[in-house]
Amino acid sequence: MHEQITPGVLIGQRVVVLGGSAGIGLATAQLAAAVGAQVVIVSSNQPRLEAALQSLPGASTGHLADLTQEAQLHALFERIGAFDHLVFTAGESLLLGELVQTDLSLIRRAFELRYYGALAAVKHAQPYVRPGGSITLTSGIASRRPGKGWAVGASICGAIDALTRALAVELAPIRVNNVAPGVVKTDLWAAMPAPDRAAMYAGIGQSLPVGRVGEAPDVAQTYLYLMQQRYGTGQSIVVDGGNVLV
Repeated sequence: MHEQITPGVLIGQRVVVLGGSAGIGLATAQLAAAVGAQVVIVSSNQPRLEAALQSLPGASTGHLADLTQEAQLHALFERIGAFDHLVFTAGESLLLGELVQTDLSLIRRAFELRYYGALAAVKHAQPYVRPGGSITLTSGIASRRPGKGWAVGASICGAIDALTRALAVELAPIRVNNVAPGVVKTDLWAAMPAPDRAAMYAGIGQSLPVGRVGEAPDVAQTYLYLMQQRYGTGQSIVVDGGNVLV
């Protein structure tokens, strides 16, 4: 896999990645650092946070925070101070299953981090975003092409898509966009047994126009683009190997 990056494009800018200790978030932090950004990553997992910092340049910093707790988010951004770009990639394993068999308390919990966490993060982060800065959220293609058992996931993705458009209007001139990945090899699927997970990757990959499922660096390039560009806002960018087409 060949990453196409331009060194220096984010020199002098600070990038805050919530959920930046693993998966797409860590890949985005690494890519941003590679093009000159000073990176700040945030995670609720101390060992993972420390391990992630080892893969980033020495100027990078990390903070421990529970993104479902508004008071912690408020304190977090007070500590971080002014920055240029916010990326929200935090998430837990997907809640999949038919609605009739799903406890509503689990559905509320699923929304707690992926939707309310993102909402609260933007609330407390936006006063610190410098002129010309951006906010990039994360949803997924489930809102466009849900499968059986995806009622909860599709609902969260749809809510983030709508939130992105509303915030782009409300927070202007801060640019607010959203990345909607397809199936990507990350811890998102960690709850699945390894053989089932491998079979899923292989089966979906064979059906895609690009011939494989995604990996975190594939998607990270989209976050980098949304930081660098200066004209697009309120957009949800699909990065799925053509999944919604087939």
